[in-house]
Amino acid sequence: MSAVLEPLAAAGGLEARIAALDWPGIATALDAGGAAVITALLDAQECAALAQLYRQDAGFRSRVVMQRHGYGRGEYRYFAYPLPAMVARLREALYPHLAPVANRWSAAMGSAVRFPSVHAEFIARCHAAGQLRPTPLLLEYCADDYNCLHQDLYGEHVFPLQAAILLSAPGRDFTGGEFVLTEQRPRMQSRPEVVPLRQGDAVVFAVHHRPVQGTRGIYRVNMRHGVSRIRSGRRHTLGVIFHDAL
Repeated sequence: MSAVLEPLAAAGGLEARIAALDWPGIATALDAGGAAVITALLDAQECAALAQLYRQDAGFRSRVVMQRHGYGRGEYRYFAYPLPAMVARLREALYPHLAPVANRWSAAMGSAVRFPSVHAEFIARCHAAGQLRPTPLLLEYCADDYNCLHQDLYGEHVFPLQAAILLSAPGRDFTGGEFVLTEQRPRMQSRPEVVPLRQGDAVVFAVHHRPVQGTRGIYRVNMRHGVSRIRSGRRHTLGVIFHDAL
């Protein structure tokens, strides 16, 4: 379901790095399988700086212990506004390249919803509908933790794509803990895929539905994502969700 896209340039700052990605290739991968992996979006120093935020008390609006809610095992913390600079920059720089895919998918699935080209305009739409709480988050897993298959839907206004960036190094910081996607086509059993990630890699994937061309036209496929059981160590992930929550 996913494809790996190498960054074309790693220099010149985060925004230049994102602008230089093979966005036509990413769009093709998303259309084909609902996910695309961008290798080395962040470097090791950037990953470490973000992971260290988890231990700070300031800067977060809430902490969720997954086991208390039946979400799995492990925990995550939602950032408060104002977002950390790097998180805000990632959200704002990734969004304009994904909005054309989102609009194409929306049209293909017969929806009248269209997404503006600038993230601030979409957030204004969320806030006007009462979706005021920021959704970017840091997740932490330890041995035997996992994240059940789910969809990150927080209100009426949902941007159909999101990103997860692995901040820890597989094999060094943790073992197990693979990112998992499932695809449910009508009248068919779910199809799973494990998405291999290295430290600093991002996976962009469908939040809820994506269009698929069938023999009788386009139909909706239901997507879910999760994380398999951590065998050892500690795993940190940054989740970049583009809509805000009620």
